[in-house]
Amino acid sequence: MNVLIIEDEQLAARRLENMILTYDSSIKVLAKLESVEDSVEWLKSNPHPDLIFLDIHLEDDLSFAIFEKVKVDSPIIFTTAFDEYAIRAFKLKSIDYLLKPIVQEELNNAISKYKAWNGQKNGIDMTALFDLINKKEVSYRERFSVSYGQKIKSFGVAEIAYFYSKEGMTYAVLNDNKHYPVDYSLDNLVSELNPTDFFRINRQYLIKHGSIKQVHIFPKSHLKLELSPKPPDDTFVSIDKVTAFKKWLGE
Repeated sequence: MNVLIIEDEQLAARRLENMILTYDSSIKVLAKLESVEDSVEWLKSNPHPDLIFLDIHLEDDLSFAIFEKVKVDSPIIFTTAFDEYAIRAFKLKSIDYLLKPIVQEELNNAISKYKAWNGQKNGIDMTALFDLINKKEVSYRERFSVSYGQKIKSFGVAEIAYFYSKEGMTYAVLNDNKHYPVDYSLDNLVSELNPTDFFRINRQYLIKHGSIKQVHIFPKSHLKLELSPKPPDDTFVSIDKVTAFKKWLGE
């Protein structure tokens, strides 16, 4: 069996590959792709795999954009941190899914389900699925609560300047420069926070519009951000996100 992994988190992609090979070491992972653009180019120039593992939130767009640009006949197993509404939509359209964080037993069941489908045409309407998901009334997280020491701290999204990840942990930095660990990956937070207010500039930082003090332009379209409060690292916008970031700034 040949499979394709489309996932913008490198650690998540490697972990998923290891889990697939744990299920069956003879499975061949043809590629691990991180963006809609890369996926479209790969699918245009390579034979389509037997099965695709597809994350919904990619670094440059929702993965549904792939199907607007290239015809995909391969069965798909979504890997998602999306909400229950979307999951109901997947069931309605007979698409399997793995809810993050993925566990081995659920992965095994999903691949076994694919094998039972093998050779069948399910006639999945990706456009209808995308429309179905987008018809719901969107609500975004408004508050967080975190435990530190023997205390619980609660704060509103309005108090947050940005999030960053370091050594496997995610931290919320408040406007008063206090840092609190949160039990969410940046990938999870992207789907829970209003995209009008928050933008993921790279693999380590998810920032709020109001935290930006200055944008410094460097050669070859590199952008360095000056944030308030000052972050623990230099904050550059990933090259592949520069165009989307500039558009976000102007919205």
